[in-house]
Amino acid sequence: MTDCLTDRIPIGVYALPGRISDPRLAIGQAQAAQRLGMSTLWLSERWGTKDFGVLVGAISQVTSTIQIASGITHFQSRHPAMLASLAMTAQALSGGRVIIGVGRSVDAMWAAVGLPRMTNASIVDYADIFRRLCRGERVCYDGPAGTYPALRLNDLPDQPAPRLVWAAIGPKGLALAGSHFDGVLLHPFLTPEAVRRSVELVRVAERAAGRPAGSVRVYATVVVACELPPEKEVAVVGARAVTYYQVPGFGEQLAAVNGWDREQLALLRSHPRLVGVKGSADSVFTLKELVDVASMLPAEWTASAAAIGSASACVEVLERYRDAGADELVLHGSTPEQLEPLFRAPGCRR
Repeated sequence: MTDCLTDRIPIGVYALPGRISDPRLAIGQAQAAQRLGMSTLWLSERWGTKDFGVLVGAISQVTSTIQIASGITHFQSRHPAMLASLAMTAQALSGGRVIIGVGRSVDAMWAAVGLPRMTNASIVDYADIFRRLCRGERVCYDGPAGTYPALRLNDLPDQPAPRLVWAAIGPKGLALAGSHFDGVLLHPFLTPEAVRRSVELVRVAERAAGRPAGSVRVYATVVVACELPPEKEVAVVGARAVTYYQVPGFGEQLAAVNGWDREQLALLRSHPRLVGVKGSADSVFTLKELVDVASMLPAEWTASAAAIGSASACVEVLERYRDAGADELVLHGSTPEQLEPLFRAPGCRR
């Protein structure tokens, strides 16, 4: 390792990974990410203490160069005028450094909170409404995304509409991103080969839509546990993997993308701690409380789809994701401060 990792590929990072009770921790994490030369700070929105609108406003005032992305929010959780207003206010505060990452989530979640599920038609239309509002246009709409007789933002900063990034796993979601979005955020725990296949699907859709080659930015999310003690490593990697694979339907989709045996999911879900859990396990348990459940996952499912161990070993894994065609890597699971060993390279002045 003779140069900085960030010299070879743009690196982003998640702030406030997992469940947290004190969102003020994001301030120091954002400053650390910028100091390390990371390109984008991602904020995983969670109702309660991780509201993207509040966090992006605060972080924009203590940083100056790093981009700030929601990863992810959802179209139906905010009225389109409210999301556009949030986005353009954040653009004004940050000097145009905002990215809006959105996703579909699972239908059961929306049924539980009384919000409609999204269809491909409503997603495409909502994205168009959002962009038009951010450009100052008047929107009169009645269609799959809802009914909006007269929408307009009267006062706008001299900033462009933020880029829209779609979070996707399967081929339909990747095609949607390639056709209609500015970028795609790939899910954690994809192997480098799964990322390669995902990139190819995005590029095919990009070409079919007549868009310039490479115009859709591919962000590959990689869970990283670099030089962490064993007990923290299993919480960062294994327990986090549990929270994805135990969700019915979602776990099957993730396993299928990697080409893994989906029958293994039944064994995981039979663990006494998971029996009776509806939705994601991390809405009920902390990652520390899921450490013992992680032993039910096949070792390959974490070892081949995360960066674990020494700094040099982690860098080698990250370079495989770069070689798979990712335009930017998004490090997840560890805080920016925990990732400092990755940037201790000769000639790297961070």
